Amino acid sequence: MPAEIILIGGAAILANYRFREMTYDIDAVISASSAMKEAINRVGDKLDLPNGWLNTEFKRTKSYSDKLSEVSVYYKTFSHILTVRTVAAEYLIAMKLMSGRQYKNDLSDVAGILWEHEKSGNPIARKAIDEAVAMLYKDRPKLPVASKKFIDDAFVNGDYDRVYQHIRKSEKQSKEILLDFVQDYPNTLKEEKIDKVLEQAKWKKQKNKGV
Repeated sequence: MPAEIILIGGAAILANYRFREMTYDIDAVISASSAMKEAINRVGDKLDLPNGWLNTEFKRTKSYSDKLSEVSVYYKTFSHILTVRTVAAEYLIAMKLMSGRQYKNDLSDVAGILWEHEKSGNPIARKAIDEAVAMLYKDRPKLPVASKKFIDDAFVNGDYDRVYQHIRKSEKQSKEILLDFVQDYPNTLKEEKIDKVLEQAKWKKQKNKGV
C-alpha cells in the first residue's frame, strides 16, 4: 500500500543541509498502513538500530503542530510506494524556536539553516519566519523568551556562521552540565527544571571565574 513519511527536525535538516553531522533518531509523521510499522522494525533489526529509530514521539512535544502536513515539501519517492517529504526552511526554524532547548541542537540548527541559505544566495527573511510561527502555532503561547532573543540577535548580527559556532559551543556545554547533574543527582532532573539547573550552573561557573 502507498505510504508517506514527513521527516521532521534533525532528519529533515540532514536531508537538506550540510552543517549537521548526525541525529540520534528520526522524528516523522507517518501516514501508512500497519504494515509500515513491521517494515520499520525489520529495517531497524537489519541495520542494528535501536528501537524507536523512526518514531512519532515528537507529537507530544510543544514544537509539534497539526499543520505540518500542509507545509511539507516533496523530497523523494522510493519504489513508487513510499513518498518522503520534509519541512520547508522557515517552518523548520519555527519548530526549532518553539522548542528552544539549550542542551540540544535547536538554536544552532536555526543558525545553520540561516547560514546555508545566506551562502546559497537564497536568504530567509525575518518576516517569513514570523509568518511560519503564526501559521503553526496561532493557538499557542508566544515563543520562549530565550528563542525570541536569539532570533532577534541573530538577524541583528547577520554573521550566521559565527552565531552558529557560538551557540553550538554553548549547547555542548549545557549538555555536559546536565550529564554531570544527572550523575550527581540521579532520577531528580525534570524537564521543567532544566533551564533553572543550567542557569544556576552557569552562574556558579562565572562566579568562580571571577574569584
